[in-house]
Amino acid sequence: MEVGVRAEAYQEEGLNRHINSAFMTFEVLGDSGKPCTLPRIRPEPLEGERRFQEATARKKIRLDRKYIISRKQSEVPLSVPWDPRNQVYLSYNNVSALKMLAARKNWRLSTEKDKVRLYTLEQKSMLSFRVEAEVDVPAHRAFCLLAELSNRTSWDMHYKKCELIHGVDDDDFIYHVLQDFILLASRRKPCGHGDSYVIALRSVSLATHPPFEGYNRGEVLCAGFTILETNNNMSLISYYNQASPEVLPYISTDIAGLSSSFYHTFCSCSQYLSRNRQPVASEETRR
Repeated sequence: MEVGVRAEAYQEEGLNRHINSAFMTFEVLGDSGKPCTLPRIRPEPLEGERRFQEATARKKIRLDRKYIISRKQSEVPLSVPWDPRNQVYLSYNNVSALKMLAARKNWRLSTEKDKVRLYTLEQKSMLSFRVEAEVDVPAHRAFCLLAELSNRTSWDMHYKKCELIHGVDDDDFIYHVLQDFILLASRRKPCGHGDSYVIALRSVSLATHPPFEGYNRGEVLCAGFTILETNNNMSLISYYNQASPEVLPYISTDIAGLSSSFYHTFCSCSQYLSRNRQPVASEETRR
């Protein structure tokens, strides 16, 4: 929560004079020492609503300063060169990085809307986020639909175009996404009962595909989906992203409470999965 402090100079006669204002943020800790979720605040009309919106805007500014301005991303590229001789190692690390991110215990609920939840995780100079919701689609079917990255243009407004560049093997593919990302997509089925389906994404560089003129090539360090089978043929779908400077401006508006685009995007994803819940005849034939 944010607490505002205003200092004024005053005298017996005349108006008080504003000297300075400051804003401090506090965390309320529970018995276990972990941050508590505060009750939702309904600001008072007019002046209260104005202060509430100003506090929300300051939260976004703090996020952007901390994770964009302070990070020297240009000194260390996030993408790794794609080398067919090293493809097993790169694919393994792609999947392993996402599993390790998903396994972290200190995720904090940032906001929730109609059972779509947005979590954040702060690690040194890195901010990660997780969006999750349960959908009425079997886990295997959701995995098949989401693993085909070119389908994402059907439900994600940020994916303007997505084309397959190279099929590495049956489970690893390289895609070109506008606005200019080169992504290695690695999909893995569960190893045992209770495990999740995994679709891991990370940036790679290809000499055959230099950056487009007029675009700033974006980079993704670690992103992707985990899909866990729940009761009654339903799935818990979680999307993860270690927010790079190209991605963070979009999500920081959601974390600060200025936007709910994460909710609308996930609803669009859920509707897409529901529409395609049953495989079409051509898919069954290929199997």
